[in-house]
Formats: sequence, C-alpha cells, structure tokens
Amino acid sequence: MSAVPATRSEEAELGSEQAFLDLLHAQVDARTAELSRQLAATLAAGGGGTAQARLERQADAERLAGQLTALRAAEQQLCFGRLDLDDGERRYVGRIGVRGPRPEDDPLLIDWRAPAARPFYTATPAARQSVARRRHLHVRERTVVRVDDELLDADAAGAADTGLTGEAALMSALRAERTGRMRDIVATLQAEQDRIIRAPHTGVLVVQGGPGTGKTVVALHRAAYLLYTAPRLNDRGVLVVGPNTVFRGYISQVLPGLGETSVLHRAVAELYPGVTATGAESDAAAEVKGRAVMAQVLAAAVRAHQAEAAAPVRVRLGGEDLTLDHHWLRETADAARRTLLPHNLARPVFCRAVIGEVARRLARVIADIEDRFEDDLSDRIDAAQLDRAVARDLAAVFGADAPPVDLALQGRQELADAQEHWLAVLPGDPGMRRLLDRLWPVLTPQSLLTELYADPAALAAAAPSLTPAERALLRRPPGGPWTTADVPLLDEAAELLGFDHGAALERSARERAEEVAYAQGVIDIARGSRAGEDEDGGEGARLTAADLVDAERLAAGYREADLSTVAERAAADRSWTFGHVIVDEAQELSAMAWRLLVRRCPSRSFTVVGDVAQTGEAAGSVSWRDALAPHFGDRWRLERLSVNYRTPVEIVGAAAGVLAAIHPEIEAARAVRASGEEPWRERVPAGELAARLAERVRQEAAAVGAGRLAVLVPATDLARLADVVRRAVPDASWGPEADLDRGTVVLTPRQAKGLEFDAVLLVEPGSVLESSARGLGDLYVALTRATRRLGVVHTGEIPAVLRGLAEKPE
Repeated sequence: MSAVPATRSEEAELGSEQAFLDLLHAQVDARTAELSRQLAATLAAGGGGTAQARLERQADAERLAGQLTALRAAEQQLCFGRLDLDDGERRYVGRIGVRGPRPEDDPLLIDWRAPAARPFYTATPAARQSVARRRHLHVRERTVVRVDDELLDADAAGAADTGLTGEAALMSALRAERTGRMRDIVATLQAEQDRIIRAPHTGVLVVQGGPGTGKTVVALHRAAYLLYTAPRLNDRGVLVVGPNTVFRGYISQVLPGLGETSVLHRAVAELYPGVTATGAESDAAAEVKGRAVMAQVLAAAVRAHQAEAAAPVRVRLGGEDLTLDHHWLRETADAARRTLLPHNLARPVFCRAVIGEVARRLARVIADIEDRFEDDLSDRIDAAQLDRAVARDLAAVFGADAPPVDLALQGRQELADAQEHWLAVLPGDPGMRRLLDRLWPVLTPQSLLTELYADPAALAAAAPSLTPAERALLRRPPGGPWTTADVPLLDEAAELLGFDHGAALERSARERAEEVAYAQGVIDIARGSRAGEDEDGGEGARLTAADLVDAERLAAGYREADLSTVAERAAADRSWTFGHVIVDEAQELSAMAWRLLVRRCPSRSFTVVGDVAQTGEAAGSVSWRDALAPHFGDRWRLERLSVNYRTPVEIVGAAAGVLAAIHPEIEAARAVRASGEEPWRERVPAGELAARLAERVRQEAAAVGAGRLAVLVPATDLARLADVVRRAVPDASWGPEADLDRGTVVLTPRQAKGLEFDAVLLVEPGSVLESSARGLGDLYVALTRATRRLGVVHTGEIPAVLRGLAEKPE
C-alpha cells in the first residue's frame, strides 16, 4: 500500500470533505435538537396516569437520554474514513450511523461496527474486498485538517502489503504525545484487532497479548461492538474490570467517547458496593486470601454461628428455667440448612422451630398447674377463689410474663391455647430475642470477616487446612481498612449470608417518606405564595400545582424523573448480573476474585484479556488454563495479538531478557516502529541518588514536552522518591489516586500496569525485582510502558536480565 497524491489539489480535496462533514453535522444537530425536545416533553408529563403509562414514560426517557448521549459523544471526529469501491460507490465510516433527513434515505455515514464498514479495517492489497481506495480523514473539532489515501490496487506503483491497514494514520496516532487518558482507536483498528472485536459474544474469549499490542483498547471496543450488535445487552450492561483505580481512571473515557453508557468500570477493590478497599497488606496475606479454599473457610465461619453448641443451652424464658438439648438444636439447625437458603434467610426457619419448642414447653407448665387444681373444680370452692389460686401459681412460675388466668382453665383446649399464647408472646420477648441472636445471629459480611480475622480460635476452627503461619497472616484487629483481597471475601460472605430484605424495605419506606415530606413542603410553599398573592389582590382564582397534585403524586414524579444509567444502577446493586464481563489484566485475578466475577455474569459471557508474562500479584496466575479451568472448564477459546503497535523496537529489545527469564517459550510481539531513542542505564552512588534523579526527571520532562513522563519506583520507597521528584517537578502527582493528566507521575510498577507514557524513568530495578516472588513480572511491566524513551537509574548492581542496557552517554 502506498500513500498517493490527490487527483485534485489538496485544497479541493479538503473542501469537498469539509462540505460533506458539514452536512453530517447538520443532520446530527437537527437530530439532537429533536431528541432534546422529545425528552423535555416526556419529563414534563410528570407522574400522572396509570402505572403502565408511568413505566412507558420512564423507558422513553431513558431511551431518549441514551440516544442524546451517543450523539454528543460522536461530536469529536464524527467521520474518520471513506471507502471508494470498484463500482464507484463511496462509503463514509464514522462513530455512529447517520441518515438523511427522511427515514427512507440511504445512510450518509456508516457506523464503524456495521458489517458494511468492516473492509475499512480488513481490506489489504492481497484481499481488497472490492476496495480501490481507503481514505483516512483527520478531523479537529468540526474541521477536516488532513486526508491520507491508500490505493489497494496491487497494480498501483509501489503498492506493498505491510500487514497494517491505514499505516500512515496508524503511525501518526502512535507518534502522538500521550494525554494521560487512553484514546479510542476506532479510526486505526488493525485486522487482527478487528477480528477479536467482532468475535461472537457468547462463551469465554481469552485474548493473550504482550505489551503494546492494544489488548485493553481492543477489549473496550469489543464492549462497544457487542452493545451495538446485541442490543439486549444494554438492559443488563457490561462490566469492565481492571487491576486498580489508576487504571480505571485511565480507560474511563474510551467507551463514553464511543457513546456507550451501559458500561460500568470497576477496579477489583471497588466490586463490593459501599466498600472501597484502601488498606495495604503483604503479598503473602493477599495470596492466602485469594485461594479458592477461602470459600470453604467462610462457609465454616458462617456455620459456626448456626446453633453449634457443644453442650445443652440453659435459658430463663417466661419465668421458667428451660434447657434446650444441644443435639436437638443441631438437628433443628440442619433442618434450616436443608432449605438451602442463605444464613440470614434461613434464620426465620430456625427461629420458628425454637419458638415452637419453647412455646410447647411453657404450655406444658400451664397444663401442669391446671392439673394440680383439677380436684378443686368441684363445688368445694367458688370460681373467684379458684381464679385467685391459679393466678398465684402462675405468677410464682412466670412472674410478669404470666398468661391470663382463664388460659389455664379452659378444659380440654388449655394446652393448645396456652401454646398459641406463647407463640404470640415469645417473638417479642427480650430473653427469646437474646437466645435466638446467640444461637443464629443476623450477620453482615463485614461483621463476619471482622470477627473471623480478630479471633485466633475462630480462624483455627474455620481454616484447619491452613498452616498456623498462614492463619497468622489473616489476623487483624477490628477497625482497620479493607484491602483489595478482602473484597472478594466480602462478596463471598454476602452470598453465604443472604440479603436482609426487611432492612431494605424499611430503608425504602423511610426514603419514600422523606420524598413525600419534601413534596408536601413544596406544596405548602406554593399554597403560601398563592395566599400572599390573594391578600395583595392577586389572581385568587388562579390554579397552581398545589391544587392539582398531592404530595404522594408529586413525590412519584420526582422518582420518575430519575434518568440514571444502567451502569449507575448496577454500581449500587451487589446482586446485579451483567450481560457481559470484560476482565483486563486478568492474569492478576485470584481464585476468589474469579468466583466473584462469575457470580456477576451467570451466562458465562466473558472477554478475558491479559499477558501471563506480566503477572505481578502473588495470587495471580501464569497459566490461563490454571486460572480459568475451575470456573469454566475447557469452555473457553484463546486468541493472540501478535503485533506490538506501541512499544518501539529499541525498548522491546531492552526487555527481551526479562521476558525470556519469565517465559522462555513466549515470543515477543512484533514491533512495527522504531523511536530512534536507545534505552540507557546509569549507576549513581547511593548518596547522590536524590540529586541525580531530580536532574534526570527535569531532563526527561523537558524532552517529552507536552507528553507524559512516568517515574516508576519500588513500592517500598514510593513516598521518599515521590518527594524527590516533586522537588524537581512540583506539579508531579503520585499516590493511589495519581492524576494521569499531570505531565509527570510517580507510580509503582503495579500501578503502571496497562498504562502508557511517552517516557519512563525506572528507579532501582534491583529492588523491584526483589520486592516479591513475582518481581520479574513487575520489572517487565515497568520496562514496557514507554512509547519513546526509557532510562534506568540504579545505585547497586544492575540485575543480570538488564545488563544489555547501554550505559548513558555523558
């Protein structure tokens, strides 16, 4: 393929394309205005009418809001390509489909996901698919600034098949400075990427790709493609999971930029609503928490709260000392467990059985009292005397909880009636509530884990398969912050415990009452205002909203106007199940994290992307089969990305030794470009590290200009070295929520996973290597983040895998 001069002057070509782009934007503007009008009219309809009508208006409002979002997202680079076919047809390709002003008009612009647009990404000189020319339009705001043409006709002078489509546009995009946010690649997708994006959405697709192959952005475009081709996925949404919050922020603009709002981005630390894990712990502790056996540990911890008494339980109820046999209690607990309900939902079954047994025992006491007075039912004493005698005995036995006197004097029915009495009284008895809370308490995931971590005896009982040293890693006093490894355990506990629907209903009723109270206040203000107008001689007969609607209906109108997206609703609902799940950097997930994600998508529709050579987490996996088989068996398929678009050949060569040490059998992806910048290393005396690092940071920041520089440092020295960098570049950012929009950021290698920068300075690679059992993976990540420049600064001996790096020239 070759770039060719335009057949007309460049000005004429640009003018022609500009006129067409203006036409497209005019259509989009008109459609945007119409949708805005329709949405306003729908919201203005309020909360009146039947329930069905309200539901239909809500659905209409959500649909219109979604369409508006997509149109506004397409504003940037609405059209980016054109196909000239052999038969003279022209197809323009863009972010969305655009038709003419009439419904019957042919498309002016083809959505990039439509089948008709696919040749834009896959046609080559060897397989032209009837494409004679492919044109890339470079657009800024609403202006066409440049066009790049490719002739696919094999007879064209200089035509060659490089394996890249739109090579000029691709290289231009790759050379562009980083911005701190991932860009979409909808205009420069390559054939192997397109194939993966358009793969069927059912089942589990695994995408193995080394650094720079675009696996993350491919996965995100796949989400957009699936939502376009399988619209029903919009009802449940797509979950995109990344390794940390920095990465989540980095990719968060890609799908909104493609007009998709039914996608929820979450780091693993954020997958339990209401909890954001900010705590730190050792790799060894995280590895133990990530093991699949922890599911059994939690199940045992829950069972320990289910009437597991080792001796009879003695309790005073209804004024009577009772003993509940521990064997009976265990049998009753077994019966509750056989319902297969989670712990909190099985509790009422157990409680009813215990209350029934206690009621029967107490009723028997009443019957015994009646038996003692049987002989006195003759004429020897009158009824009043008998009542007083029975009352004295009842009070002596039951005290303040004594039942009515006539309950003991009802002949053959006294036992059943007494039992009914206690069945009604006991649920509200404080002693009974204490007994039930002792035998089968209501638990939350947080309380279960807090108690388990804090109690060595409970840990030993629940986790006999762990060694004492491993159990010691789990020990933690109450009150500390949750860690990322805790999140899957909280979710597992929530499954075992069940959801407290009663509390949710109570909360919903409370929120509704607050809404009604607010609405009543609005009405009262409106009525007060009108009263003031009447006193001042205003229009006393004028109707207001306060005359036409009550507080309940007004509050319903407020609720109906909620236009929260599928993603927003899913974010607040732990039990939400998604239509598809995309897992990025999936090699880092623990077995317990995989269990969480499988629960989120019962249909097992997954796109899994990662690189087993980059595994850094101790609980992660270096084999896709080992990671996936426990959850999916052999029902998954593997695709590989073989071309490295981002990383220049110079840096690929510098990292080759590390890759060989991790996985000798893995061949690095083919790099398609060179930067002209050779990676370097510099050894400095330990006492001079701060001064030399500051100097190198200033130099690299100046070299990348408006681009991005990352200083990657060992986690154990992050704060100190970040302070050094900030003295050199005061605007530099660091920490768990590092701002990637800054020109310079300081990160650990694990924070940098999946990110890219114009330049990288790696500090103390030896410490990175020694930081964990997976230090080679962290080192490989650090070396492959740069798109242009790479430097290494160290005080000790350089690791053997990096000895091929050249010394920095003076």
